[in-house]
Amino acid sequence: MELTFLGATGTVTGSKYLLKSGTKHILIDCGLFQGLKQLRLKNWSKLPINPAKIDAVVLTHAHIDHSGYLPLLVKNGFSGKVYCSEGTADLCKIMLPDSAHLQEEEAEYANRRGFSKHHPALPLYTKEDAENALALLTPVSFEQDVDLGDGLTLRLSPSGHILGSAFVRIHNQKTSVLFSGDIGRENDILMKPPVRIKQADYLLIESTYGNRLHQNDDPKIKLAAIINKTVKHKGVVVIPVFAVGRAQELLYYIHLLKNSGAIAEDIPVYLNSPMAVDATEIFNLYHGEHRLSADQCRALFHTAHMVNSIEQSKALNEAKGPMIILSASGMASGGRVVHHLKAFAPKPNNTILFVGFQAAGTRGAAMLDGAESIKIHGEYIPVRASVELISNLSAHADYSEILDWLGGFETPPKKTFIVHGEPVAADSMRRHIEEKLHWQVEVPEYLETVTLD
Repeated sequence: MELTFLGATGTVTGSKYLLKSGTKHILIDCGLFQGLKQLRLKNWSKLPINPAKIDAVVLTHAHIDHSGYLPLLVKNGFSGKVYCSEGTADLCKIMLPDSAHLQEEEAEYANRRGFSKHHPALPLYTKEDAENALALLTPVSFEQDVDLGDGLTLRLSPSGHILGSAFVRIHNQKTSVLFSGDIGRENDILMKPPVRIKQADYLLIESTYGNRLHQNDDPKIKLAAIINKTVKHKGVVVIPVFAVGRAQELLYYIHLLKNSGAIAEDIPVYLNSPMAVDATEIFNLYHGEHRLSADQCRALFHTAHMVNSIEQSKALNEAKGPMIILSASGMASGGRVVHHLKAFAPKPNNTILFVGFQAAGTRGAAMLDGAESIKIHGEYIPVRASVELISNLSAHADYSEILDWLGGFETPPKKTFIVHGEPVAADSMRRHIEEKLHWQVEVPEYLETVTLD
């Protein structure tokens, strides 16, 4: 086998790994680069392999940094099967068209306002491209062996990150490779814990929080304090959320806070993300993967007003607080939330609350670093609102939780590759594994190819 790292090296985005075995070329994950401009430009660069020569794609989960390049891959000639879990297939059906819509919308907005350097500005791909990609999805059940041809076998196991997220294990008669994707947490309030894997000859492990530990305190306490402080000043709490996973988690926490009286029951809450609304409905279809009962799933819908139309979204920007707005995207890199930031970030009685990892180069990272203004649609918007972070709501395991999960291996892999982490986090994860487990560990470079014996 040969493995080439086409993404998620030195960054948490753009996950793509090309596995070559005999005549087969399998692409594990097919994600978009996000964040820094030099990363986003890679989305427009040619892959080092002709997409038409890729035999199959396997997705670890539906998040755009793992699936969002798929429509472009199909547009450029890929026509094979896209293997994924059933939950990932259902989520991709809402996430990929939404990703295409956002890109079409941003290109149209740039052309209308004239702030793009390209004339005309074009989307990376269209909704038609996304629909063509969806036609190739091939859902498979967890813990079921799938024949990829030429002696290769695929197996997916639940990783506990979001609905449908999976560890991907591919093996032939001699060698097995495990791709972690994103690893969930043992005690997540929504998702069931990641399953333990006992063996793999080679391992690719994520390192998003490779240099950090999540706080052990109850996030509900800080969430209530932030909401109550903002409400006292008749302000607006804008929460950029990932539409799948984080949006549902926040709705559930707000539901618990209202029921307990920790925040006022009459504070209006708005979920302004059609994709998050659809994803919340999908939670009802997969009770085996998460901890919520049917009644608790229904409670998510009663917690917030579901905003669908653009007119309703625009009206929120003219409304007065107190109120809470949950809107995608989670790193404020696009979507409806950027319009809310334009409206509410300049006012000191409001709060911008981040509840997940913010990749370098995103507006979220800039605001948490104390930026006095952020660039949105070609203009700089002042940031006078309070900017807060609740870090322990992350759906990614921290380095201690990853080390605990790695402890389930009965024998060490021949080599472990650290991926999906910014440079300091990846190197810290390497050091933790070497010092505690004494495994052979490597942090690969972008486009590096390694031979797996």
